[in-house]
Amino acid sequence: MTTMAAPAAEKGALNRAAAMASIAAAVTLLALKAWAAWSTGSTAMLGSLADTALDLVASMATLLGVWIAAQPADDRHRFGHGKAEAIAALFQIVLISISAIGIAARSIEQLLRGSRVQEAESGIVVSLVAIAVTFALIGWQRYVIRRTASLAITTDSVHYQSDLLLNLSVIAALLLDHFAGLSMADPLFGLGIALWLGWGAWKASSRAFEELMDHEWPVEKKRRFLEVLARNPDIIGVHDLRTRSSGHRDFVQFHVWVDPDMTVRDAHKVMDDIEARLHREFPDIEILIHPDPEGLIDETGPAARDELSEVSEGPGPVPGTAA
Repeated sequence: MTTMAAPAAEKGALNRAAAMASIAAAVTLLALKAWAAWSTGSTAMLGSLADTALDLVASMATLLGVWIAAQPADDRHRFGHGKAEAIAALFQIVLISISAIGIAARSIEQLLRGSRVQEAESGIVVSLVAIAVTFALIGWQRYVIRRTASLAITTDSVHYQSDLLLNLSVIAALLLDHFAGLSMADPLFGLGIALWLGWGAWKASSRAFEELMDHEWPVEKKRRFLEVLARNPDIIGVHDLRTRSSGHRDFVQFHVWVDPDMTVRDAHKVMDDIEARLHREFPDIEILIHPDPEGLIDETGPAARDELSEVSEGPGPVPGTAA
């Protein structure tokens, strides 16, 4: 997905707006599904209700996370507060997992008891309304994600995308149970929903853990960064490149080789030129550059390799990254 650059203040405002929209949608659907679950007695609908209740809690956590992440750096958090988004995402994942376990337990209980759905029409209508509301919310979230690349909003959106399948499953379960007489359909669909939610939580956890563990940028993003860096004619080589992301901010540090006869003043001007060029292509990035005289290498292993020579060789993984 292509991300359109936006100023930091605009990113914070968009993320908060997306989180507020999630809360509004969850409150609306919670009321509708509570009535539908009571009137139908459906396990699938009850599972959908439980999922929506956790959606509300997760969306509130998302709002708190993006609000904290948008706060500027201070004396105690010199790198900003961006990791609050990853923490909010992990909280959502825990809630999704709890929801999946609860739905699975309820489905197994109903399979053993062999109970039937009491009434289907209201559940079907509510599920159709839920699908329409969820579609609108996901559309807004996708716009925000393109502008901000927010991890918390992305995780929230993944959860709501699974809600589309969940609501379709509820409709299918009600139709098969109430109208086709298949008494096992409702709990089986409920169990399927639980498995789907569990799988979604497992997949969503990877990016949150990567950000908290300061995982390197994706290969293509790192290569594009090096291609921009290579355009500066005063750079002879680049090594010990390190990258990470925290919320909507990126951090990068590297060593560059320059002419050993260059004065400190001239070297400082070159570093400023490099930063200005990179900021045009990568806004909201924090850069730390260490100039070295040409040929000086204090590092060993992958950190000692010249990154620019690797890029000039053509497509392929950037050294030090996993393809």
